[in-house]
Amino acid sequence: MSLTIGVISDTHGLLRPEAERRLAGVSHIIHAGDIGAAEVVERLRRIAPVTAIRGNVDSGAWARSYPETETLPLAGAAFTFCMTSTP
Repeated sequence: MSLTIGVISDTHGLLRPEAERRLAGVSHIIHAGDIGAAEVVERLRRIAPVTAIRGNVDSGAWARSYPETETLPLAGAAFTFCMTSTP
């Protein structure tokens, strides 16, 4: 069984159609922060399961459920991702 992982970040509340087309058919999506709006993750979940972290632009009640870092075991590997920002 083949596993294809899609990685996206910095959507800032806007999930462009070309990004959706590129992610079509992946097995799992990682959103590496700066989501911008809960609707972005909702739309990504229509494509594949999503693991997401909170970035520095993600605030409000919807964003609190997302951690700042995450380690995701997939296909025998562990993917650790975090969002960093420059002061």
